[in-house]
Amino acid sequence: MKTGKLLPAAAELHAARRRHLTDDQLAMTHTIDETTYQRYLAALLAGDRAGCARVVQELVAAGAGIKDLYTDLFQRALYQVGELWERQRISVAVEHLATAITERMLPLVQAQVFSGPTRDRSIIIACVADEYHQLGGRMIADFCELRGWRGYFLGADTPLPDLLRLIVVRRPALLGLSLSIFFNLPALLKALDAVSSAHPDLPILVGGQAFRWGGLPALQAYSNVFYIASLDELEQQMLAYE
Repeated sequence: MKTGKLLPAAAELHAARRRHLTDDQLAMTHTIDETTYQRYLAALLAGDRAGCARVVQELVAAGAGIKDLYTDLFQRALYQVGELWERQRISVAVEHLATAITERMLPLVQAQVFSGPTRDRSIIIACVADEYHQLGGRMIADFCELRGWRGYFLGADTPLPDLLRLIVVRRPALLGLSLSIFFNLPALLKALDAVSSAHPDLPILVGGQAFRWGGLPALQAYSNVFYIASLDELEQQMLAYE
């Protein structure tokens, strides 16, 4: 089996570097222009679903790719919404509404999802037990489908026994686990222990907003577990198994 391993220490350094970049520096790396992004963010914070849809439709009409939309619009905006909530600048209700609106935006771009080549590879993507933030995992599954993989997305709060049974049935090339809440790290580690014991040769990709606050050193105990900080890194891992 091919390997496309990312050194955990290198991934941690990359994530730390991004955490210390200024907003202006981060904006310089985005493919969607700042004015358009700010229009979308303002509509998202205002709960204006129609306004968000107009921005997304304009970008799709202009030829924006799904990776750019998912990373530089949806993910960036949700991370900023999360930071505003952490600073008590917005309420939980506003944060939940922003997430719900973003989920409603995905169908506007999903015509691209099945436009790529078809490959005889599959990936299971799940949120660990007690993890209810599923949007990031769903976006990852869509991106995998775009590359022609079969993406089995199990959604939020996946029971560990059910996950283990599905791995046996589907025999995926990769497993992806999403973690958004740092305090759910023990559930992730429990899943890693169980999957690694039952399927030691199965590469496991983990990611999510939780790792912005720590947890990466705990992953170094697993030789088959790799932290993915971006869709670009996910794409590199997938290339190793195509």
